[in-house]
Amino acid sequence: MAYAAGSPAVPDWLNKGDNAWQLTAATMVGIQSMPGLVVLYGSIVKKKWAVNSAFMALYAYASSLLVWVLVGFRMAFGERLLPFWGKAGVALSQDYLVGRAKLSATERGSTPLVEPFYPEATLVLFQFEFAAITLILLAGSVLGRMNIKAWMAFTPLWLMLSYTVGAFSLWGGGFLYHWGVIDYSGGYVIHLSSGIAGFTAAYWVGPRLKSDRERFSPNNILLMIAGGGLLWMGWAGFNGGAPYAANITASIAVLNTNVSAATSLLTWTCLDVIFFGKPSVIGAVQGMMTGLVCITPGAGLVQTWAAVVMGIFAGSVPWFTMMILHKKSALLMKVDDTLAVFHTHAVAGLLGGVLTGLLATPELMMMESSVPGPKGAFYGGGIKQVGKQLAGAAFVIVWNLVVTTLILLGIGLFVPLRMPDDQLMIGDDAAHGEEAYALWGDGEKFDATRHDVSRGAGGEREMGTAEQRLAGMGARGVTIQL
Repeated sequence: MAYAAGSPAVPDWLNKGDNAWQLTAATMVGIQSMPGLVVLYGSIVKKKWAVNSAFMALYAYASSLLVWVLVGFRMAFGERLLPFWGKAGVALSQDYLVGRAKLSATERGSTPLVEPFYPEATLVLFQFEFAAITLILLAGSVLGRMNIKAWMAFTPLWLMLSYTVGAFSLWGGGFLYHWGVIDYSGGYVIHLSSGIAGFTAAYWVGPRLKSDRERFSPNNILLMIAGGGLLWMGWAGFNGGAPYAANITASIAVLNTNVSAATSLLTWTCLDVIFFGKPSVIGAVQGMMTGLVCITPGAGLVQTWAAVVMGIFAGSVPWFTMMILHKKSALLMKVDDTLAVFHTHAVAGLLGGVLTGLLATPELMMMESSVPGPKGAFYGGGIKQVGKQLAGAAFVIVWNLVVTTLILLGIGLFVPLRMPDDQLMIGDDAAHGEEAYALWGDGEKFDATRHDVSRGAGGEREMGTAEQRLAGMGARGVTIQL
């Protein structure tokens, strides 16, 4: 049914194009998590951890939504309670959700109120997808050993006590927002925080089994590429939805996102070939990821040639920290960060924030930012803007390190953070009573007495050919669909 302008369903302030794009962008970010990271995590790990890894992502997504509408959204985007935190409150009532979206704490002095042209329900959904993917990215650091019960307790607490603080401080009208720290779409709020919190969690949870650390090859590289592809394509909604409108900034952001990702992937792959003699598919996916992360804090604020520059840095600096520096650092070697989230998200997110502080243009900043003044150092912002970027990063790092530690120490008083070694030896079957594939593997040998399908229940040999067995199934009333 179509509704005329001015009807209750289409109030005068509603921009249908903005609303449609924001809902589409929210769905694209959701697809990055479900199924993107679910598929990626389930395939990039050892076979015995496929179910557990995918379920950790699935659970984080579902639990985040309820916490978000009950208290989280208004803690991150509601009225100001503290310089770094909003007032908790529910986002469930009709009166609240059908009204025009607004970020109450963004208005101060000459800084106007951020008030998109669509209902609050759209903003709640879009920002939920960001909150959920942050937790799922964090999970990548503790795959392959974290007690699933501890994870179930950790996700709502971390979302309320850590994520909402970064989101309010930088996006919702907190002190970093009004100070002029630039984080266009989550280089700090999402990636730096998930990388630091994930590394901290990995330290407190403890390492995987020695055998798993030494050999943790993906169980399905093709599915890993598919999951990575969903992430890349979904990033159009991630960065394209950040302006809260279907405008020029969104177009620039989507183009820059793809350019940076491609450049970073190629840079990482070339470095693999130069130093190791062959390209790595896993390395290419990591290079893609660092390119997407690095451009995120400035996607709609830098020129496209700058996106190429950021892609080159994104494909080389995290590559160096992961391949060279990691092996020389006692701390990095000690902490078992399963999917190297520290390098692909914390390092790349911090790098992107600093580069944005250098390369953000005044013209694009005026199109996007309501806060007067911020611009890159190369365009008149001077070293002051870079200093603000570093100070904002320091706040996010310290808060996540401290709060993640306190949450895990608290949970550890009631539930072990790490699965016991006997369960770690088994994996999915011990944690969930389920396995990803009905195949033998992970060191098992083929046992004809267990797997020989040519013998019946009584031990007698059945028909040997595939055609005969199919015919036998049909004769026994089993429907066969081809």
